[in-house]
This record gives sequence, C-alpha cells and structure tokens, in this order.
Amino acid sequence: MQSWTEMFGVVETALPILFVVILGILAATAAGGLLRAIGNHRQPVLSVHSVIVGKRTEVSHRHDTDTSVNRSDTKYYMTFEVESGDRLEFAVSGVEYGQCAEGDEGKLTFQGRRYHGFERSVRTYRTELQEYRKFHSSG
Repeated sequence: MQSWTEMFGVVETALPILFVVILGILAATAAGGLLRAIGNHRQPVLSVHSVIVGKRTEVSHRHDTDTSVNRSDTKYYMTFEVESGDRLEFAVSGVEYGQCAEGDEGKLTFQGRRYHGFERSVRTYRTELQEYRKFHSSG
C-alpha cells in the first residue's frame, strides 16, 4: 500500500499534466472557431438563385435533477439547391424557418458557410404549388 506522500507525489505530477491537456483542448477549439470565422470573412458575399429543397430541426433536451427543470433548445436548418445543382445547408432563425417552405424559390445570400438571408421570389401561388406537389408526389 502506498503512503500518503507517495500518493501526493502522483497527484502533484498528474494535476499539472491534466491542466495542460485541458488548456490545449480549449486552445485548439478556440483556434478552430477563429480560423473558420476568418475563412468565412475572406469569402465573397454571394447572392444566387436557389430553391429550398429541405428543412430540418435538431432538438436537444436537458433535465436538471436538482430543480426538476426541463429545458430544450431547437436549431433550425434549411437546405438550398442552387442552379449548378449543388446543395447548401445553413442554420437559420426559427422565424425564417417558419416563413419558408420546401419548394420556395428566391435569392440566397451567403458568405462561405455563413448564411445572410433568403428573399423569396414573387410567384403565382396556385400553379407553382400544384406543380411542386405533383412533382414530389410522383417520385
């Protein structure tokens, strides 16, 4: 069995190593976020014609057992298809998510992976909605 002084020696060695590892993880995470932000900032702001081809939500639940409080957070995402056929997914606000529907066409504005907005095109509602439903129900 180890004596208290031997065990304290192990803790005295392990604690600084653990501290350095935690600092390293935090620094790497911060550097990654900073590099991503710089990369987005260097990209040009683009506005392209696109169609909303998908919408999804991501809900996370948390329960605090001490106070019996349940919390949930929802993240909203929309997928756009641009004229080249590429699909781009962006996180959007709940308000914008609720105001848009799959099949909406308009101008998508973005910078790198940063979403700036979507401006729907004016369209004749009945005809295009019927065409959209017909196309998506057949295949």
